[in-house]
Amino acid sequence: MANTPSAKKATRKIARRTEVNSARRSRVRSFLRKVEEAISSGDQSAAAEALKAAQPELMRAAGKGIYHKNTASRKVSRLASRVKAISA
Repeated sequence: MANTPSAKKATRKIARRTEVNSARRSRVRSFLRKVEEAISSGDQSAAAEALKAAQPELMRAAGKGIYHKNTASRKVSRLASRVKAISA
């Protein structure tokens, strides 16, 4: 257990950041799930709209350090290619 005042404060800060980060991660996952559901239903217009909403959320999470920038870009790229493949 933390003994010094600075260590106790650090523990409080970590707890706060963990809560914020988990909420952000959950929010991004919700947006990604909506895209996945639209893709599985085969509705390209809905999937495109869901992707349009999910992309800025993913990039915002990358900016906040929830995801690495390349990871977010990779997820967006793969989802975009899957949405594009629905019409074919």
